[in-house]
Amino acid sequence: MSGSSRTRAVVAAYSAAGALLVAGPLLAPGYLLLRDAVSTPRNYATDAALGLGDAAPRAVPQDALLAALTSFADGGLVVKAILLVALWAAAYGAATLARELLRASLGPQLVAATVALWNPYVAERLLQGHWSLLAGYAALPWTALAAYRLRGTATAKRRRRILSNTPASADTTEPTPHAEPLGTPDTIDHPSEAPADTTGNGPRSETAVPAEAPATTHHVSDRASRVAPTEAREHTGSTGRAEPPLATRHPPGHRGGAAESPWQPAAPGSSHCSDDTAPADSAEHPRNSVPTGTAGEGGSNRLSVTAAPRATVRTASTWAALAGSLAAAGLTPTGALLAGVTAFALVHRRQLAATFVLWLAASAPWLAATALSGAGAEPSDPAGIAAFAARAEPGLGTLGSLAGLGGIWNAEAVPDSRTIPLAAIGTLALLAIVVLGVRSVATGGPDPDNRHVRRALLLLAVIAILFPTLGATAWGMHALEWLVAHVPGAGLLRDTQKYAALAMPAFALCAAAGCAVTARRLSRADATTDRPATASPATTATVTAVFVALLVLPLYDLAWGVGGAVRPVHYPAGWQQVAARMDGPGDVAVLPGGMFRKFRYSGAAPVLDPAPRMLPNDVLQTGELPVRGRTVSGEGARAREVENLLLHGGPPADLARLGVGWILVERTTPGPLGASASTLAQVERVYEDPDLALYRVPGVIERGAPTTAQRWVAAAAHVLWGASLIAGPVVVLGARARLHRRARN
Repeated sequence: MSGSSRTRAVVAAYSAAGALLVAGPLLAPGYLLLRDAVSTPRNYATDAALGLGDAAPRAVPQDALLAALTSFADGGLVVKAILLVALWAAAYGAATLARELLRASLGPQLVAATVALWNPYVAERLLQGHWSLLAGYAALPWTALAAYRLRGTATAKRRRRILSNTPASADTTEPTPHAEPLGTPDTIDHPSEAPADTTGNGPRSETAVPAEAPATTHHVSDRASRVAPTEAREHTGSTGRAEPPLATRHPPGHRGGAAESPWQPAAPGSSHCSDDTAPADSAEHPRNSVPTGTAGEGGSNRLSVTAAPRATVRTASTWAALAGSLAAAGLTPTGALLAGVTAFALVHRRQLAATFVLWLAASAPWLAATALSGAGAEPSDPAGIAAFAARAEPGLGTLGSLAGLGGIWNAEAVPDSRTIPLAAIGTLALLAIVVLGVRSVATGGPDPDNRHVRRALLLLAVIAILFPTLGATAWGMHALEWLVAHVPGAGLLRDTQKYAALAMPAFALCAAAGCAVTARRLSRADATTDRPATASPATTATVTAVFVALLVLPLYDLAWGVGGAVRPVHYPAGWQQVAARMDGPGDVAVLPGGMFRKFRYSGAAPVLDPAPRMLPNDVLQTGELPVRGRTVSGEGARAREVENLLLHGGPPADLARLGVGWILVERTTPGPLGASASTLAQVERVYEDPDLALYRVPGVIERGAPTTAQRWVAAAAHVLWGASLIAGPVVVLGARARLHRRARN
């Protein structure tokens, strides 16, 4: 296994260990049932699952995906698997982004992974039950990576011209993004070009290319491409340690610019990136170009012809990767918005139209459901703005809480460590680590694509913190209240703290760069030479351990299911009996009134009623949310009418007229029952146990059901989303296999 492969394996294993440490309790049998998180043994493809119910399609395409998967797999396993993969992907994706954009070595990559995984945003959203939102959160670094690689395909000629004019003697290292972009990291080798080393750790062996590499390298043959990585790797000097490429070495006695520059090349004898160092090439092979004139007469034409399919395959795989990342984020509407904003900010302007088409495909389920049902097109209750505004945590204020990736609206959905002064300590530690690397991420290098992506991510981070901060002010709430009252669909903006997720990629990059900068400064203080260019491995390892400890210890209770709160539960057997007995038409009305429950088996926190996902018929829900002592109205007008009718003891005939064919009474949860006993006495009881009772309403009149055409359109939108989700990794893996076959030939 090569050094780079070992590094990636270590980072992947570290990310997996972190994900298991966070969500370890979910490995036990059972189902996730905590506040908004509801997993059940089996989901059903009801109209509500397609987003065609009375309420806004907030859980689309999540519910339809679970309905499809749970037809052959247990729903508890599916949800837990998605959550664990999301946590791993967030950490590993952040590390990969740092490796690609900053050429970070192992230590800084681990710091980036820790920032992405171990922060208040993850803890609070886990406690709130937003497992599907965390899938969108995890897709952000992968979306940024795919957009960065795509941007390189649109500006390849200009980038080569800029870099070919960069003097080799300048105190910079070439920051070239991959001219041959791919879908996901680690899936296709990119021997030609490399991103900039902004960490100060020296060039990565498998990607470093000298600044004066000619533009003709774009037309090399497959054979030449296989030679290029070897010729581009660091030269190993007599010390046995990695040295910079010959084209970037300084003459004896050269001191160059300040050692703080994030673009300073590695000094001879540095072993900081030894984990990625390849075997040495002989000094006779020049590092400043790839041989292109050895094919004989007319060889250049043949080289260009053979290179074209490779570029086409890799470009196609990168578009597929972006489509897959957007679709993974599109598990919820908010996730689709987060990934869409990231992609639009990073791709080249000539790629915006195609990116928008991919985003539409990833968002097709909830966009189609909104247009077909009309529920999401209605203005939202302005009371939701104040109810869901970001909240200040102890000693931090709203701005400080959000800058520390905390501040969720629900004060009960926070770990204990965020309710004491330790929250301020953890936030200061995170921000200090981030600030150490801001300058390195924001400056340096002649490559405009790499520079644009890093600066755009920094700008997104600033906006992601300021937007919910301003949204929590009096005038900000007034503006948002007007927006949701007059603009259909603007209700997606009411939980503004969700959008702090956009800061994660930049925070991870800055933390990685901060680790490298700190290690380099400490190495300089201990060095016998005047200005060491890179940090020693021991110093980097020490700084990495200190940074990880500073990030983890203040939020110690994120471990093991946020202090044991995120754990599986077991449903009573009566739920399956109720689902089996529901063999007739009509929607389901549920008692007690309201959408939230407190069962004896679900713990102390309120949970969403599992009935809509547990039963094969549509369950009427008002959409009303009790938040901070107030009630935020929902879109379920018919459900509200049915609930009022039940609580006032209305006749069953009126329920049948409203399309109600069943009444489910959940006996072990508190809530209003009103005069419903009068209604229940007039209908047939089908099933009863200590937890549940099911009643059949005679003479149901089905009303307001979606048409067959609407169902087909909604289903087609879900198929389009699913195709985007599956095609991404399939195309990327196929492209990798194809290119590797060519390399062997």
